[in-house]
Amino acid sequence: MLPGIHMVKFFKMLMGLVLLPACWGVSVAIFQLYQTSVESAVASGFEAWALPAGFLLWVAIFFLLPRPVRTYVLGHELTHALWALMMGGRVGKIKVGKSGGHVELSKTNFVITLAPYFFPFYTFLVMAAYYLAGIWLEVEPYRVWWLSAVGLTWSFHITFTIHMLTERQPDIQEHGKLFSYAVIYIMNILVIGIWMILIGAPTFQRFGNLLQLENAGVYNAIYHYVVSGWVWIAECYGTFS
Repeated sequence: MLPGIHMVKFFKMLMGLVLLPACWGVSVAIFQLYQTSVESAVASGFEAWALPAGFLLWVAIFFLLPRPVRTYVLGHELTHALWALMMGGRVGKIKVGKSGGHVELSKTNFVITLAPYFFPFYTFLVMAAYYLAGIWLEVEPYRVWWLSAVGLTWSFHITFTIHMLTERQPDIQEHGKLFSYAVIYIMNILVIGIWMILIGAPTFQRFGNLLQLENAGVYNAIYHYVVSGWVWIAECYGTFS
């Protein structure tokens, strides 16, 4: 049993190494998407700054006021439960406290385990409430407040995620730090891209093209470096032999 566990962790460590270049690729893609969003923000005026304002407001609250840890833990456990349900699992009892929480699940995998670190649960609720309300009500006049709430709840997710990752987390230990951090980073970047698309000018096609272009570029560059290094080693070995 133990050798099998070690092999799985070793494989995930290798997967983490493979994902590291993708961290760079998605970062470059999101920066280019952000430039498109900035151009749109300048054109659309005050509304575009509502989300950053909400984001910065929560950052101030996080550092200046008592932190609602129990609220974060509740969202953390509900995220485990939500992703388990989406993947065909069943959810049992949920326990929430200031020192941590627990949810009983019939199945788990690395996505379910790591979901709270990349899926902003309360932002999801805010966005879902806005679009659902729009089916029956005229919500456009409240768009600025909605964007502020998106920024605030997303900042809630980011600040607590960074804070929690500075401490020992069983979720991270289960799948290894390198693999877990790579997955968390990439998924958070992808979520940022989705927010930009939903509230701004960029499109999913534009984001997809950027992701494909930048990741193909970085992996192609690494491939050429590896091949060049291998040829250089082979030539050196042939020279000294």
